[in-house]
Formats: sequence, structure tokens, C-alpha cells
Amino acid sequence: MPISGLESAKSKTVGTKQTLKALNKGLAKKVFVASDADQHVIKPVLQLCQEKGVEVVTVDSMKALGKACHIDVGCAVCAITEE
Repeated sequence: MPISGLESAKSKTVGTKQTLKALNKGLAKKVFVASDADQHVIKPVLQLCQEKGVEVVTVDSMKALGKACHIDVGCAVCAITEE
């Protein structure tokens, strides 16, 4: 799964809370979700993406998503934003 766009993005959110805020404000352009994340964590994000018409990209693991976000821990959800 190509996540190179995320690695080079100038503006992004990392984590469920930040991503939900960006979605509600209409700033999220593309959302990345780890396939091994707990459903109760990612379900609200997926529902809001569907409502707002935001593209969702599924990534293999939380570890890979965390690495793409340049953090040392796993990440369940992140997004590319415009600001």
C-alpha cells in the first residue's frame, strides 16, 4: 500500500482525536487507517469519512502507519490536511 504521500505531506494529523477534529472542520483530504487497529477506535473515523466523502486508505499495520508519520509508536489513524 503506497503511503508515500503521507510521508511527504506538509500538513497532517496523527491519531484519532486530531483526525476527527480535522474531518469535522473539513480539513482532512485523505485519511489513512491501519488494518490491525481496534474497530472501536477507527469506526467513528470511518463513519465520518463516509459522511464527508473523504477518501480512506487502508494501511497494513499500525507500526507502518506510525513510521510513515515519523513517530516511534504505532498509529491507528492519520490524515493529510490542508491548512
